[in-house]
Amino acid sequence: MAEFLIKVADERGRLLEQVESGISESEVRDRFVQQGFLVYWVKPKGILGGGRVGRAKRVKPALFLVFNQQLLTLLKAGLPVLGSLDLLIKRQKDGYFRSLLQNVRERVKGGELLSEAFAAQHTFPKIYITTLMAGEKSGNIDEVLTRYVNFQRMTLTFKKKLAVSLVYPVLLVSVITGMFIFLVTYVVPQFAKLYADMNAQLPAITTIMLDVGTHSQQYAPIALGLLAVSAFLLWRWKSTDRGALAIDRAAHKLPVVGDIWLKYHVSTFSRMLSTLLTGGMSLVPSLETAGASMSSRTMLNGLTRAAERVREGQSLARSLEEQKVFPDLSVEMIEVGESTGALPAMLNSVAEFYEEDVETALAGAMALIEPLILIVMAVFVGGILIALYMPIFTLGSTVH
Repeated sequence: MAEFLIKVADERGRLLEQVESGISESEVRDRFVQQGFLVYWVKPKGILGGGRVGRAKRVKPALFLVFNQQLLTLLKAGLPVLGSLDLLIKRQKDGYFRSLLQNVRERVKGGELLSEAFAAQHTFPKIYITTLMAGEKSGNIDEVLTRYVNFQRMTLTFKKKLAVSLVYPVLLVSVITGMFIFLVTYVVPQFAKLYADMNAQLPAITTIMLDVGTHSQQYAPIALGLLAVSAFLLWRWKSTDRGALAIDRAAHKLPVVGDIWLKYHVSTFSRMLSTLLTGGMSLVPSLETAGASMSSRTMLNGLTRAAERVREGQSLARSLEEQKVFPDLSVEMIEVGESTGALPAMLNSVAEFYEEDVETALAGAMALIEPLILIVMAVFVGGILIALYMPIFTLGSTVH
């Protein structure tokens, strides 16, 4: 079956735009006409960009967290799912998110499960869909939503802390890079013109600097073009399995940063798996869902292989150890959790331990990197200025 983008109006006159599966355009159109919708158009997904859903635009995590908190409150108050969605759709100011929720509502009204309706949007996290599915199967959707909201809140808080820690270094590097480009492409060529008019004998270091500045100004557009093309090709290569794996492996091998990157993914995976297991899902589906949600291709591949080993009857700790991706301490903690029957609680402990470890390591790295950046800036900028002003000092001493 193919996918089609369809625009319809319901009995209240509200416009809906969504992706539907069907045999042909006419079959999809007839289906919606029979349901009482006014069909504006139906076209294969991908034509003219495929619409919003075709671009798989993501909902902002903070916005999604607020929605889930409100949905949980309404469900706990005794409102049915449809009524809760109606209230939240009316209050939703983000147009794109509101259109997704309208599509979810119509699907639920048509008899689909809430998890199926959200999954059909091809936008929301897989862990969220799986959590809803577990709640629907157990008949306790309030409880699993509470766990997901707690997971989402802690994840966002952790990411914000990391972002705040990186603001100053990134700003500092940006300022230094801008200053260096300005000196080389503008200031140095001005000095080149000055010294050309003076026809003075220049030191070797000054001559080299003037040549670099002059050529940088001449070839700056070409360099920018090559940089843009290289960035585009790298982005395209990163979207392939081979490219993503190679870049991820390179990131893990970086000194200091690679260790922090690995621990961050370990903490994220541990919290995801704990949330799914506490929600009532079995280990293998939980492991597959948590693995599929990882942004690290190395972790994703390792967890996929680990899930296969667990399905064959091997313990989780042993399966993770075989992949040689997880730190030994995390594997040992998981092994203790398995042996005591408290795996979800131990996974939470693993997540908390590595989150704290990442924060500490990042703070220590920033404490070293920031002065290092300042030293590098002083060396480069100072070297450029010395090279430019050295002939002036030489000429001044000659005059005296």
